Amino acid sequence: MKIYISADMEGVGGIVHSDQTDSSHPEYQRGRKLMTAEVNAAVEGALQGGATELLVNDSHGGMRNILIEELHPDAILLSGATKQFSMMAGIDRTYDAVFFTGYHARAATSFANLDHTWNGPTILQNAWLNNVEVGETGLNAALAGYFGVAVALVTGDQTTCAQAKELLGADLETVAVKEALGRAAAKNLHPTKAHALIRDAAARALASRKKRAPFTFKSPITLRLALARSSQADRCLLMPNVKLVAPRVVEFTHEDYAVLYNAFRALMVLADVHV
Repeated sequence: MKIYISADMEGVGGIVHSDQTDSSHPEYQRGRKLMTAEVNAAVEGALQGGATELLVNDSHGGMRNILIEELHPDAILLSGATKQFSMMAGIDRTYDAVFFTGYHARAATSFANLDHTWNGPTILQNAWLNNVEVGETGLNAALAGYFGVAVALVTGDQTTCAQAKELLGADLETVAVKEALGRAAAKNLHPTKAHALIRDAAARALASRKKRAPFTFKSPITLRLALARSSQADRCLLMPNVKLVAPRVVEFTHEDYAVLYNAFRALMVLADVHV
């Protein structure tokens, strides 16, 4: 059984401030150790649940966060950027399930640690797929669904878990490793307890053999982005077939979600201007 793990950082237990996720700050070194340990718990649980092959895609920032020397030896690590499909690099139809570890709530969410979608609130304020508001969980789950693979586990704060269940189904296995009290404060479980919960949830997600439906959208699919500044929308209009539908709001429609996903990434590069 092949399992794919997309590992982000903001939703890891013990991480509550951007300093802990930024390689330029001293606290980052502790943050990456906490991240690696939660990934290991998911790997261990997957192995208990019957996994025989695991790919871990480092999906935060520059994507060089996970400490390979501390990673479970049965996992293969995909690290570095830029790479095809970014946070979902390496996904294909051969996988049996997807895990999201260390994920965070979508942009403009209350009671959520470091809530944002992709580039952060100074660029992207909200995103929708066919009028369904999504964050990174939804954007990435839809790409897994494009390849016929369902998300089986999501870990993060309590709001991330609630949003994931609302979007992907109440039967989704989730683990809230912390209770966010705001953007930069949370009640955190001790790592030992958090790891045990992740390990058990990962094993349950696979051992039950319950087939979850992949998360998909009916084509054509329209991506709508609410940007922070009009100048960012102006730059997005440089891409063919992008339309301005409201001040600072652009849309792009395509039949193929894989094309749309990469178009989203390109739009985020174009929009990365702060004037």
